[in-house]
Amino acid sequence: DEEVERLLALGATLVGDHRRPNGRGWATLADPEGNEFCVECGAAERAALSGTRLPVTADDVTTAVRLAVDVLAGAPADRWDEPAGSLTWTCWETVEHLSDDLFAYAVQLGPRTPPLDGEVPYRWAPDRQGGPHNAVFADRAAGPAGLLATLEASGALLASMARTTPPGVRSYHGYGISDPEGFAAMGVVETLVHTHDLAEGLGLEWAPPAALCDRALARLFPDAPAGGDRWAALLWATGRAELPGRPRRTAWRWDGRPLEDQTASSAG
Repeated sequence: DEEVERLLALGATLVGDHRRPNGRGWATLADPEGNEFCVECGAAERAALSGTRLPVTADDVTTAVRLAVDVLAGAPADRWDEPAGSLTWTCWETVEHLSDDLFAYAVQLGPRTPPLDGEVPYRWAPDRQGGPHNAVFADRAAGPAGLLATLEASGALLASMARTTPPGVRSYHGYGISDPEGFAAMGVVETLVHTHDLAEGLGLEWAPPAALCDRALARLFPDAPAGGDRWAALLWATGRAELPGRPRRTAWRWDGRPLEDQTASSAG
């Protein structure tokens, strides 16, 4: 509505008003030369007006990974073997683990008939005792730039699978059967929170977009508090910070099941 009023003040004329109270519809205007165009609410506005949830998308995976790579590219070269925040893994190993997570979520959607009773049987093993169990490892000789290339490539795989897999497809995850959006949301959360761990270990600043955190929270953490700082809420939900009035979690897990399954479970 504000944008329509702004354009009218600039000299546009209202040709047709098809706006609805719930944010759907559009307004057709014409510029001073008579060229017609339409104005409609953005997705976030429509969701707020209608009380619906904005989905986590393939573009969200791409955004999260690219933001993480851009921040991590500024890391000091001599700190990659430091612990990543509160984790027992080094910063190098944590990026490998994150790359492996994104890869693993992507391949779960890959078979013509995705498995419902276990993971696609790649061999996962640690590179050292106490290290993460991965199928994806970076070549040390390629240095940090090569390490980040593996992260970006794995993120691109997951984004591609989330974008092209029909929404009705289901596949196995250890926390429950999930769908393409669920795997995309898992990839976003893994990227955001592990980049937090890495930023602590590497001495970097990291604060992802609030809207991205909000969409991930809404999809995977239905018990997370509404409102407030959404990044702080995601750190609390994943056991990495306290919230006022809420103790720090010592154990946590997300709910990646399709939303209709979550709703049915709550109703039951």
